[in-house]
Amino acid sequence: MTKILTATIIGLLVTSLFVSSSSWAVASDTKTPIKHVVVIFQENISYDHYFGTYPQASIHAGEPNFTAASGTPNANGLTSELLTHNPNLYNPFRLDRTQAITCDEDHNYLDEQKAYDGGLLDMFVQKTGIGEVDDNTALGHTIVCPTKTNSTSGNLTMGYYDGNTVTGLWNYAQNFAMSDNSYDTEFGPSTPGAIDLISGDTSGATNGNIAGGAVIGDPDPAFDDCSGSTTISMTGKNVGDVLNKQGITWGWFEGGFKPTSTNNGKAVCGATTPRTATDHALVAAYSAHHEPFQYYMSTSNPHHLPPTSVSMIGYTDQANHQYDLSDFWNAVNSGNMPAVSYLKAARAQDGHPGNSDPLDEQVFLVNTINKLEQTPEWSSTAVFLLYDDSDGWYDHAQPPIVNHSNDPVNDAAICAGHPVLGDQNDRCGYGPRQPLLVMSPYAKSNFISHEVSDQTSTLKFILDNWHLNLDDNASFVNSAGSLDGMFDFGKNHTAPQVYLDNMTGEITSIVPTH
Repeated sequence: MTKILTATIIGLLVTSLFVSSSSWAVASDTKTPIKHVVVIFQENISYDHYFGTYPQASIHAGEPNFTAASGTPNANGLTSELLTHNPNLYNPFRLDRTQAITCDEDHNYLDEQKAYDGGLLDMFVQKTGIGEVDDNTALGHTIVCPTKTNSTSGNLTMGYYDGNTVTGLWNYAQNFAMSDNSYDTEFGPSTPGAIDLISGDTSGATNGNIAGGAVIGDPDPAFDDCSGSTTISMTGKNVGDVLNKQGITWGWFEGGFKPTSTNNGKAVCGATTPRTATDHALVAAYSAHHEPFQYYMSTSNPHHLPPTSVSMIGYTDQANHQYDLSDFWNAVNSGNMPAVSYLKAARAQDGHPGNSDPLDEQVFLVNTINKLEQTPEWSSTAVFLLYDDSDGWYDHAQPPIVNHSNDPVNDAAICAGHPVLGDQNDRCGYGPRQPLLVMSPYAKSNFISHEVSDQTSTLKFILDNWHLNLDDNASFVNSAGSLDGMFDFGKNHTAPQVYLDNMTGEITSIVPTH
């Protein structure tokens, strides 16, 4: 009997080792030298709102200085004509660091379309603008945001920051790669953007705030204890399903996901985080509709259960690949970084106007990237930084419409036409232009890509890198532009590590990579 048990145990161990090594072989077999992808998914910013005058920043006493390196390429930004003779009711105007906290603009599916006015791009103030910048918006003051009126008072949407405020992002652009031609996959708010990030397909939704089966609003996910009363679920596959099938480790890590308590077995998400760079106000940390994998039963963790151990982070257990942001660093610190990681800041640091701001966002971004650059995995890591929607902020570039829609209730003239990605209306896109940056030892330095891309381009990179296929004919990933041109995978190319100050965004050190 002892011999039989011993043989059985040895057999199980051999089988376990074979499965483990087999899965690792699949995970390690990548198209590029990138073995770890980190997607930082922030909130509600248009390209012009952060990069409209890049690389030219104003010089103001008491603010961080930014001077572009010689040879910085030209970007498709706000020209002198657009700054002084804009077709909108107001010209774009500079916001400074004392105006970091602003109102949240209108970014509804239809209103964003109307702002483009059939290609004239002259109705942002009336259609997505909310209110004016108050005289008392210095740090520490409370801002009262007015109700949307469709009037001429919505000039805030024309405001933009430059390298004195979003200094960290401009310094990342100087030393790594960015795009000036990347777009929201579809018009509309956070939920469609989050779902597009992981599947490229907002059709197939059930119940909730949908139009003919496509998501156009911000309903919460059905498979989340911390959701509100209006919820939807999604059918179909997402990237997590595909990664699971091939044994590739992955996870979504979000601030505030860890429950503060339970109520009759259901998670209670009561965590708050402060805006440490501005007014120190406490903000509810978790937002259910920012967590896309919770819309799909197959990749959900409804009760926000923790991983069974640090070593299981990235693998399938009771957490089902959905984690608190702290779990990401627990995994990294134990040498267990997943192959694909999605990072979502707590709401105070996600950049979303109304609960966050560019200075508090900078704290999160700089702390995250500084830490990643110090890991052993950095030599094979690519960090993609992108946003879920534009918030309705003005951007002067008209998006290419690759998928039309003919909904007479929810679509404007810019979207008129038959949908080509499946036979489903209310998925008009691309939507507004947004920032996209790539930080990696393999990223081209001080490089601006002019190739068309969208939120699903990061999905395309992940699928292509691990030789995967989503098998969804209706997904925007099928028409997504490639991000490969933002990298240099030559043997001798290694971009330096760039460390920034998390409060000012200024460079503290640049360390060559060997």
